[in-house]
Amino acid sequence: MENPLTAGSSIVRNSIILGVFAMITVGLIALTQQGTASRIAEEQRRVQMSALNEILPHDQHDNDLLEDAFAVNDRELLNLPGDAMAYRGRVDGDVVAVILPSIAPDGYSGRINLLVGVRANGEIAGVRITNHRETPGLGDKVQLNKSTWVLDFNGTSLSMPAPENWGVRKDGGDFDQFTGATITPRAVVQAVYRALQYFAANRDQLLELNTEEPARG
Repeated sequence: MENPLTAGSSIVRNSIILGVFAMITVGLIALTQQGTASRIAEEQRRVQMSALNEILPHDQHDNDLLEDAFAVNDRELLNLPGDAMAYRGRVDGDVVAVILPSIAPDGYSGRINLLVGVRANGEIAGVRITNHRETPGLGDKVQLNKSTWVLDFNGTSLSMPAPENWGVRKDGGDFDQFTGATITPRAVVQAVYRALQYFAANRDQLLELNTEEPARG
């Protein structure tokens, strides 16, 4: 028959071992999550910087876009759930373009995050998709590395095309949809148009014409 003291010691020893193992496991999981979060944040920053430089190339501004960031918060037109960063491009100190964050909440597979560059004259400098979950081979054609569709926004404005033509061709608009996928391009077109409306409504603030306060919705 096993000695009760020996059995008790064994239980205590095993409990300690299990406790230490659990602590080590939790610590490793926490470290892994922290490392993963850091990598995700760095990847998002890389995508953001790449998109900024594509929208407004270095020869079109002489400032550091990331250092000239400011917060915007607008639920009505930009569909932002909270503060998000926008960026000013300058030449000799004057703002020549603003890059706005925008969200299309009604993509086929959920929200689509965009950056919309608008020149001081109200024309689109460029549009880039920074995050989405659209169907590969269909909705993901909004990405520049999948198709050139997003370049069709370059040079457009609130009046060109006319407001009634800011839609996909299936809806009577001027923008192409994708074969087998209309919801995604429709959502992006409307998000870009709303970003132009936001720029028009906040133009003086965004271009720092009458105030130095950042634009907020």
